[in-house]
Amino acid sequence: MERVDAKVLAKHWRWEKDKDGLAWLTFDKQGESANTFSKEALQELSASLSAIASEKPKGLVIRSAKEGFIAGADVQEFTRFQSPQEAMAFVRLGWDVFQQLSDLPFPTTAMVNGFCMGGGVELALACRYRVALDDKARFALPEVMLGIMPAWHGVQWLPKLVGPAAAFDMLLTGKTVDARRAKRIGLVDQAVPLRILENTARIVTLENKGRRKLPFLQKLLLHARPLLVSQARKQVARKAKREHYPAPYAILELWRKYDGDPFLAANDPSCSVEALFAHPTAKNLIRIFFLQERLKGLGKGDFKPRHVHVVGAGVMGGDIAAICAMRGITVTLQDTAPERIAPAVKRSADLFKRRLRDERRVRDALDRLIPDVSGEGARQADVIIEAIFENLEAKRALFTKLESMAKPDAVLATNTSSLKLADIGTALKDPARLVGIHFFNPVPQLPLVEIVSASNTNPEMAKKAAAFVRFIDKLPLPVKDAPGFLVNRVLGPYMQNAFRLIEQGAKPETLDAAMEAFGMPMGPAELADTVAWQGKWGNTLDHILIVERIEGRTISYVYSYGTSASVYSAGFRRGTGTVDEGGTLRITTNNGTEISYQPAKDGQSLRGDYQQGRLFSSGTFKRRPLGD
Repeated sequence: MERVDAKVLAKHWRWEKDKDGLAWLTFDKQGESANTFSKEALQELSASLSAIASEKPKGLVIRSAKEGFIAGADVQEFTRFQSPQEAMAFVRLGWDVFQQLSDLPFPTTAMVNGFCMGGGVELALACRYRVALDDKARFALPEVMLGIMPAWHGVQWLPKLVGPAAAFDMLLTGKTVDARRAKRIGLVDQAVPLRILENTARIVTLENKGRRKLPFLQKLLLHARPLLVSQARKQVARKAKREHYPAPYAILELWRKYDGDPFLAANDPSCSVEALFAHPTAKNLIRIFFLQERLKGLGKGDFKPRHVHVVGAGVMGGDIAAICAMRGITVTLQDTAPERIAPAVKRSADLFKRRLRDERRVRDALDRLIPDVSGEGARQADVIIEAIFENLEAKRALFTKLESMAKPDAVLATNTSSLKLADIGTALKDPARLVGIHFFNPVPQLPLVEIVSASNTNPEMAKKAAAFVRFIDKLPLPVKDAPGFLVNRVLGPYMQNAFRLIEQGAKPETLDAAMEAFGMPMGPAELADTVAWQGKWGNTLDHILIVERIEGRTISYVYSYGTSASVYSAGFRRGTGTVDEGGTLRITTNNGTEISYQPAKDGQSLRGDYQQGRLFSSGTFKRRPLGD
């Protein structure tokens, strides 16, 4: 291992020995808001461990001086590699330093006070014990999301500590685990509140009761690697192809063939670190990582909303409300009747159970989500988000009322995807207050949110909107008030040409398969059925509605049977629906998307506005007897 320059010592790490003979090693990356492992930081850690070992302490506790613990490797280092060999040299440095930590003859404890990612988890695994802050510690191995793998013993040590199932749930997905779940799966020994965190780390280290022993069944699974890897590979294949996303496949092969040792796999292209770093997927995902970091920087600010009011409890509005409640914000969700809000609350409860995995936290999140038919919650809200159907007059009328109720400094936001802010803002006494906060569907999965500013939008309101988006852990993207904003402006030509091919006779399934083979997560026909939009239909019995979408091309059909209906898109069934007392046809597609169609008359010109996807659809309602 390279010798560290003496001038570097104590730049990032400092340590001391207390009266009990316990050594405390503190990571405080100089000039950075978060701790990350650069080459220099790893070299200094090695020198510090050597110095501590020479003092023969009773034990060692590793802690952070930052708000979080360790964010993993410094991704900037990856951009400096000129060859796969340079990447392997960095891997070797981290591997050797963490092995040095693991081999220390006295008990070691990682005291995790916040996020612990990538190399931070691997450092914690090198320690004999782990103690975590119960309400803030988060653990993840996100390397797979950069197209690479945890190469500092993570693949080697994690399955032996928590068992293969729990280990691969983290290794193959980059999924975050909170402190309570980490305690349940055996990743941490104690999860405690802040007031006793340090004392618990001290006691655990000095008591030195021995490493956690893997339960017998989990230990047996370690000896069934071919079967486990075969099953895991099938699960991965359902989400990503090897040629597009080789990292999860490489992780499985590295564990199966080499017990997680990347140096034994150096000449194996199925799981070598060199092969992953040379693959274009890794380069592109690392580029995306830096783009995301730039977007995160755009959301910096002191604005921390405590109350959000959402108008419109459809799929979009309900999911926006759910995400806000899950992030600790009080949310009032408004719609015209309790039965319109109830499905949103049910979807939110299901989301909370999947994401939070703790009955108390699920209950607390549901308590923060408050149905509000009267809309009085708008008076106390810091952020008000309109998420109703795409109708200009309806939005103008709503914002006239909201402006009269809202606090003077509240953010007034629309989730519109197709209407101009300038047009909506004509209803306001102060149009400069209006900003677009445009989420994408499905809201829980998609991180990007467009922050839309009209020519007269107050920049401070746009900044507050961006800060709110970061507060709920999304990525704010500032855009101008132009047709399609940014994402839909890019998506439009793609969808237009896809539907042109369908109109010319191409099968939707064939088109989708071709685009998925190219690397898209879904094809254009499936995407069109996933996104929600509003159109019109004829409120008569026994008819077929034809809506000509995308420059007059007939794509969607709604077959109506009295007060029930089925919707067909490009020739195959997509969902079912009902007609309410007002004559509105409400469709729920097979994947859960809600679509509403307003009544129209035979021969009436139609225009539907997408919430996502292509901006406009237009055509003529035509009444036909069934069977035509």
